[in-house]
Amino acid sequence: MLQAPLSDFTDTLAQLDQFLAGALVTQVESMLGALLGLTLGFGLFLLHGVRSTAVRWFVQTYVSLIRGTPLLVQILFVYYAVPGLIGLDVPAFVAGALALGANSGAFVSEIFRAGMAAIPRGQFEAAYAVGLRRFDAWRSVIAPQLLRMILPPMVNELTTLVKASALLSVITVVELTRTAQNVMNTTYRPLPALLLAAVLYFSALFMLSRGASVLERRASRTRP
Repeated sequence: MLQAPLSDFTDTLAQLDQFLAGALVTQVESMLGALLGLTLGFGLFLLHGVRSTAVRWFVQTYVSLIRGTPLLVQILFVYYAVPGLIGLDVPAFVAGALALGANSGAFVSEIFRAGMAAIPRGQFEAAYAVGLRRFDAWRSVIAPQLLRMILPPMVNELTTLVKASALLSVITVVELTRTAQNVMNTTYRPLPALLLAAVLYFSALFMLSRGASVLERRASRTRP
């Protein structure tokens, strides 16, 4: 009675190296998307504060468009439509990272905006009152508070990216979900493959959450 289920898992575990390779691709895609999203999001955050109405309108339109459309549509757009627009072939791996980064950037910019809005205006005035220049005020007073405020939502955003990277399987990126699908197609046993993929996803996100908790505790100790 137990031989068949045990055999199912044995056949799947025999291809563990493929799952680990897929998990590595998932992590790399997620980290590249996070780095691109952080860079783009911070840039959008800065542009939102300029006086130009046209620039602010562009930023608001971009953020609204990204937040108002499914990530899957954005991935397909980058992979299928962008190459035709720019006249260059975009590999699936690159398209996946760009799509994740473009999506994350819109949310990261809002995280920065919310963090800044939570800092009392008096903090700026107090910094200037004691003679700090604008750069010094940002570095010594504003930035530490902003970092503590945005750390939890930034971790949530990275967690979302890791889970959203599963959508890259539709453009043939062989990440963890695509690997599970490939194994299912060869073993004809979906349950073990999906369970193993779920365990690897959970393990990665659990370690991420634990690391974030350590950072939050350290940041709280340095709070003035």
